[in-house]
Amino acid sequence: MKITLRIVVSLLLVAAVVSFGFSLHQVQSEKKRLVEEYEKRAIVLADSLQSSYEQASKLGSKKGLRRLVARFKKMRAFEGVAFFDINGTILETSQDVNALLDRMHPLVKESIAEDKGVADLVGGKGGNQKYLYAIPLYQDSATTGALVLFYDTPNLTQRLTEILYNNMLRFMVLSFLLIFTTILVVRWSITGPIAQVSDWLKEFRSGKSKDPPSFPRGDILGPLAIEINSLAKSVAMARAVSEEKERLTAGTESLWTSERLKEHVKNELGKKSLFVVSNREPYMHVKKGSRIECVVPAGGLVTALDPVLKACGGVWVAQGMGDGDREAADAKGRLKVPPGEELYSLRRVWLSKEEEEGFYYGLSNEGLWPLCHITHTRPSFRLEDWVHYQKVNEKFAEVLLDEIANEDSPLVLIQDYHFVLLPLLIKRKRPDAHVGIFWHIPWPNPEVFGICPWREEVLLGLLGADLIGFHTQFHCNNFLEGVDRFLESKVDWEQFSVERNGHVSFVKPFPISVAPSVYKAPENPGALKESILKELGVKAEFLGLGVDRIDYTKGIKERFSAVERFLEKDPSYIGRFTFIELGAPSRTLIKPYRELISDIEETAEKINWRFQGKDWKPIIFLKDHHSHEKIHSYYRVADLCMVTSLHDGMNLVAKEYVASREDETGVLILSQFTGASRELGDALLVNPYSIEEMAGAILMGLQMDGKEKSLRMKRMRKVVSEKNVYYWAANLITTLARLRIQ
Repeated sequence: MKITLRIVVSLLLVAAVVSFGFSLHQVQSEKKRLVEEYEKRAIVLADSLQSSYEQASKLGSKKGLRRLVARFKKMRAFEGVAFFDINGTILETSQDVNALLDRMHPLVKESIAEDKGVADLVGGKGGNQKYLYAIPLYQDSATTGALVLFYDTPNLTQRLTEILYNNMLRFMVLSFLLIFTTILVVRWSITGPIAQVSDWLKEFRSGKSKDPPSFPRGDILGPLAIEINSLAKSVAMARAVSEEKERLTAGTESLWTSERLKEHVKNELGKKSLFVVSNREPYMHVKKGSRIECVVPAGGLVTALDPVLKACGGVWVAQGMGDGDREAADAKGRLKVPPGEELYSLRRVWLSKEEEEGFYYGLSNEGLWPLCHITHTRPSFRLEDWVHYQKVNEKFAEVLLDEIANEDSPLVLIQDYHFVLLPLLIKRKRPDAHVGIFWHIPWPNPEVFGICPWREEVLLGLLGADLIGFHTQFHCNNFLEGVDRFLESKVDWEQFSVERNGHVSFVKPFPISVAPSVYKAPENPGALKESILKELGVKAEFLGLGVDRIDYTKGIKERFSAVERFLEKDPSYIGRFTFIELGAPSRTLIKPYRELISDIEETAEKINWRFQGKDWKPIIFLKDHHSHEKIHSYYRVADLCMVTSLHDGMNLVAKEYVASREDETGVLILSQFTGASRELGDALLVNPYSIEEMAGAILMGLQMDGKEKSLRMKRMRKVVSEKNVYYWAANLITTLARLRIQ
């Protein structure tokens, strides 16, 4: 109540000062206007009397003046009139003016002396004021005296009084409205939300809490809302892990959690830090008008590694790509993340447009990406891209060496195909470092890999690492076969290692996964589903879902064709089944990606045009960078999720969908060409190139018995829960840390 009182008193003081100032100004302005109006009337009448005076003076001063005064009384234009001679002696008057003589004499003298009309406003009885106007009198062009007109001004006093009264009334009404509005706004925007937070915290402590209260975007309580959501997510994650652990069968090894990983890494590394290198940064700062916001970029790499660094701490080195990144970091590009938690350090590396064009869009995504994903997209290899690629790898090496300069035997974990040269560059300068690289995409067979003009350089760069990780043993085998074919080296197929020039590189599979879901299951999934359908503007009984970064490897167009074929084969689902695709645009500067987006949109429009009804359509393509909260809400209401990549290293969408289904229902349709298919055998595995097979899987998923759905999902959830991202990180970090460095 104190803050409300302070706000009310402050507002009233400001309103009083403003009202007083405005009233004073208005009174002065109105007074000036009325006086000017009196003056105009006095000038006109005085001029008339001046002429009459000259005529009356010819008849004799006294007699003529009496007649003039008598005529004036009949006019009633003014209260009175007085004539004075040149010496200021009164000659004739319409009434007794003794009370005004003290003010008239100075006015008469001033008028005669300055030879012009002068006016004055003097106080009168009862608070009324008298208006006096003096003007010289002439006879034969000589000044002979002065004329003074005077009258009461009750309308002036009345008008000014009305102004003050009205303004006082306005002030009282304004004060009441200010008090009422202030109390209402404070209660609605401050005390009310704080009371909600207080009630929520009471329930939260007892474990009965629902979702934390939400505040409007940009509200003054926004920072508090961020902290509350962060707290809720952290505790929800801990509770979810605990609940999942209790559900596992007796004797099963306890689940890996962030806390367990943190303790494990502390025991393995001691005081050493973990250094992660990737092209994509985990947190990006972007400008939104005059503000800078922190966003989480889409992609499986960030999804997998951010929880690891949050648990272990350390340094993440990545390219700064946000237009607000420089303002958010220090002179060297360092900052603490996540915002508000500051659990590890981010070191940003700045690239020029030319470097980014050649390194990222060129060799990485027009060369190595299509080379490793066998999706019939021809890779492009240009010498200038290779030159930029080498320079960027050297730049990252310099930054990383600066970060590990004071570390003894540092642990370095490099990510993905952007940095094939980095392991060798680091080991040359720091042979004591434990260097590992994890390859997030497939590794092709030797025949395909042999297309690369710099295949030997790529292999030599990777073999600078002490540990090379892939998602599956199949990809490990492809890599070793490529090394055996293109390099002089000793390949140990029993230990899965490569020895070259006295250095041994181990090649092992580490299937990556996701963190346990931190999002609370909806209390009423049906209501959530209806809410989503209402937001989309459609009505449907069944929902299918696809979540992808828009890429030609994800098989989105083929997926849409499968939905079309499914409706052709079983028309009973027309008007009942809707497929939603959450697509995140990426690499739009590359022509094939721009063309792909247009092709996907055209395919969706063609299918919708063919089947859609008044309030239903078969495909909804939502092209945007969707938040994790939004994606998880769709996971929870989708009757089936289609992950039909044409070729993928793992594809974490499949595991995210499984992890989100606490209700142990839903169907996963999974491509046999994903790494996830090796672990999630209870999904409906399909050939993404077979439209008929995928259409059949959709029908099978929708008609599957509830018990079978639950049994399949329960087994997949057990796999994802036990072998989550913390298990992956612990396995990878432990293996790298325990390697003997020669």
